[in-house]
Amino acid sequence: MTQPTDTPPLRVLLVDDEPLARLRLRTLLGECPAPATEVLGEAGDAPQALAWLQVHDCDLVLLDVHMPGIDGTQMAAQVRQRPRPPAVVFVTAHAEHALTAFELDAVDYLTKPVRRERLQAALQRVSQRLQSRPPPQPLDDSQVLVISERGRVLRLPLDEVLYLKAELKYVTLRTANRSYVLDETLSELEQRLSERFIRVHRNALVSRSAVRALERRAVAGGEEEGNEVGWAVQVAPLGEWLAVSRRQVSAVREALEAGAR
Repeated sequence: MTQPTDTPPLRVLLVDDEPLARLRLRTLLGECPAPATEVLGEAGDAPQALAWLQVHDCDLVLLDVHMPGIDGTQMAAQVRQRPRPPAVVFVTAHAEHALTAFELDAVDYLTKPVRRERLQAALQRVSQRLQSRPPPQPLDDSQVLVISERGRVLRLPLDEVLYLKAELKYVTLRTANRSYVLDETLSELEQRLSERFIRVHRNALVSRSAVRALERRAVAGGEEEGNEVGWAVQVAPLGEWLAVSRRQVSAVREALEAGAR
């Protein structure tokens, strides 16, 4: 498939803990005639890559699987939570993770050493997928939270918000990649977000789509105070557990059952 001359190049992020592996990918990308590519950034681990994605957009992440700390499949699961996630192509020396990769909606799975022909085929698949994706719809005010941070104003899509937790005099907003501090009270936020978020405790709201499990375990604030064993909810994709008050257990259980249908 020949790329039209007026099609912009694919914007690429390279993620691999080996600098030489990233250099080889850069070289191979430069040798692929179509679709054209532009490497916008590189990262040596998943936290660095996720931080880069917080402030940049790209079309494709070429992602190693085996990295220290958060591995490539865990990072791909977090990237997938974004409203319009970039395409992911895994590039790894190990073939045993291919099934997991495609369960995470990866476009392709390349084994090292990567051949130029295989990389070019993967790029063409990425280009085809991007061309078939519907254009983004503008977000209205009911779909975003406006956050003031260090002199800038950010419109954060609600789809990216996992939970909101009251901490003393402020509220912490958590996404898959980072935290923000809000000036609004949790009660004010609950009034605005009640359809998409559920109150799990007097100090926490959780996105209904992020509720993954409910069980009894020891967490901070369990059984209302302290670290006693009590009901807790697991927030995906972070894997964090937040205390659930007794009065909210049935509501959280209903949210889980609704999500399973």
